Amino acid sequence: MRRRDCARHSAPSWAGYTLLGRFGPPGKVVITSIETRSSWIVATVSVALLSLSFGALWITAVGLKAIAADLGGARSAPSLASSLAWLGSSVGGVMMGRIADRYGIRLTVIVGAISICIGLAVSALGEPWQLYVGHGLFMGLLGNAGLNAPLYVYVSRWFDRRRGSALALISSGGYVAGTVWPPVFERAITLFGWRATMIAYGLFAVAIIVPLALIFLRPPPETAPGGLGAAGATLTPRVFGWPPNLVFALLAAAAFLCCVTMSMPQAHLVAFCTDLGISATHGAAMLSLLLGAGFLSRQAWGAISDRIGGLLTLLLSSVLQAAAMAAFVVTQDEAGLFAVSGAFGLGFSGLVPAYVLAIREYFPAREASWRVPTLLLLSGSGMAAGGYLAGSLYDTLGYYAPAFAAGVGFNLVNLVILAVLVTRQHYARAIPA
Repeated sequence: MRRRDCARHSAPSWAGYTLLGRFGPPGKVVITSIETRSSWIVATVSVALLSLSFGALWITAVGLKAIAADLGGARSAPSLASSLAWLGSSVGGVMMGRIADRYGIRLTVIVGAISICIGLAVSALGEPWQLYVGHGLFMGLLGNAGLNAPLYVYVSRWFDRRRGSALALISSGGYVAGTVWPPVFERAITLFGWRATMIAYGLFAVAIIVPLALIFLRPPPETAPGGLGAAGATLTPRVFGWPPNLVFALLAAAAFLCCVTMSMPQAHLVAFCTDLGISATHGAAMLSLLLGAGFLSRQAWGAISDRIGGLLTLLLSSVLQAAAMAAFVVTQDEAGLFAVSGAFGLGFSGLVPAYVLAIREYFPAREASWRVPTLLLLSGSGMAAGGYLAGSLYDTLGYYAPAFAAGVGFNLVNLVILAVLVTRQHYARAIPA
């Protein structure tokens, strides 16, 4: 392990890396990384899996107005369905993380893919309650839950030196979906309707995900009871001089708050544009730009987090997200919204993988199977709350500015929590052990 890396993170020596030791010349231990070419193949396949599973959620985002029109006109109904899908994915991730830990990642991914297909078929039946069941139960609790949180933990166990970059890569799956699928769905919904689009995409997703899972998802080199991360005492050491669960609770609360803000433009940008007289086609292109910028910059954030750690990455990314969200409140013209969308993508993209990296840096590997899904539960709950809150405020007030202003407020509270943790981290470094 590089000495400067241990000093940089100021965390327990097991937190940032999982290393395999072997004896070399007398008096020396040669450290061997678990990273191989297979690690990056697994990470790349995981991106493809997530881009397919999360693609299902963008049908509702792109077709929000069409779905609302068929359900009586209220946008809160499809917004609630999307929120239930995010919430179900987050709640189910805790359960699916434990199942994947015990029975293997292939099982949860295959069950998830089949459930997404069923969920889209149920949602296409057209009644509001069917939309809620299809999204919340099948696409969320049983569907994306089987892929999202389990794949974060799974991929993190293939890496030790460049874990931040790997997590940034796989966390981009949803934004690859958001870059690729909205223009496709916009055309499909226009030509065939949102119901036919849902059914066709469900069949397509399950036909691709299941073979990829069977071929590529093998057991990882780092296992929960093995390595330095799981050895030693059964109690987790204090983090920054504080009880570990206090630091974890603050991180989880920060994840919820920032994701409330993060979800609003993603769920409502196309509808927001059409309210301003901008075409749905250009709105979908704007959403693709936002998510495409997020995907590309997320890789840069991953490299940054490998150098400065997850916590500082969170603080920097959150500052940029808050600034871009504030710009959404005051921007009305099409060119300006394209610019703000790109800026928002650059800002928010560093957040979710940095939260997971912080968990792996400051807590033992043996706890990853429950801490990572629990944190993603809070972040997914924030995504659910933000999307629904924006839709509800729109239905009440008739325009999006108050919802976007509320998003800025949530982000500012997030910044306060992250600033407290960063300050405490530096204070703990200054105190001799």
